[in-house]
Amino acid sequence: MSDQPVALVTGSSSGIGAAVARRLSAEGYRVAVNSARSAEAGRAVAASLPDAVHLQADISDADAARRLVEDVVTHYGRLDVLVNNAGTTRIIAHDDLAAATPEVWREILDVNLIGTWQVTVAAVPHLKAGGDGSIVNITSIAGSRPAGSSIPYAVSKAALEHLTRLLAATLGPELRVNAVAPGLIDTDWTAPLTGPREQVAALAPLRRIGTADDVAAAVLGLVRSPYTTGSVLLADGGVHLR
Repeated sequence: MSDQPVALVTGSSSGIGAAVARRLSAEGYRVAVNSARSAEAGRAVAASLPDAVHLQADISDADAARRLVEDVVTHYGRLDVLVNNAGTTRIIAHDDLAAATPEVWREILDVNLIGTWQVTVAAVPHLKAGGDGSIVNITSIAGSRPAGSSIPYAVSKAALEHLTRLLAATLGPELRVNAVAPGLIDTDWTAPLTGPREQVAALAPLRRIGTADDVAAAVLGLVRSPYTTGSVLLADGGVHLR
């Protein structure tokens, strides 16, 4: 088995996940790229990185989540870092309560919270085996502020923040568990949001919205921090100060 560490980044065919995959690869990690549906994009990301592999799996499916981790370990022989980035949302005005149906709640929670849980549970024994395992969850400032694309999305991210703390308290000292909470990030999904992008850039002390590479840098910082666990690192350009 190679001594080169291995990272699994869920939801990494584009945006923040792809940037995290590239950053970890640049730091010497062999990276398993994952997507639920965007197989072509996921394969392209993996092909652009040395010794990377693309594994298609919908983490909201319990069996698929378990197989995803098994496939990573089968392919590489180890797992050292798990970045839980896969997520979904619906754009629903917060005052449109009727539109946030039980079906929408289940769809969002099944991926953002339960899917993350399923991958994590499957990964923990392998992360512990390496002796220096680390989990980083990607949450959102919507998890701590009355904001976000919908109420179900914001609640899912708030739950993910608390899950981060609970897991950190439970899995130490073998594993460290932290989270990055991005603000508005420049991705294909947020490109049409001209108004909010301008508002955030004007509001943030750093006077710009974030990039996927900004989030990737925050993830790497937590992976490298041996005495940090249970932390939620804001990557929002200082918007939380306003």
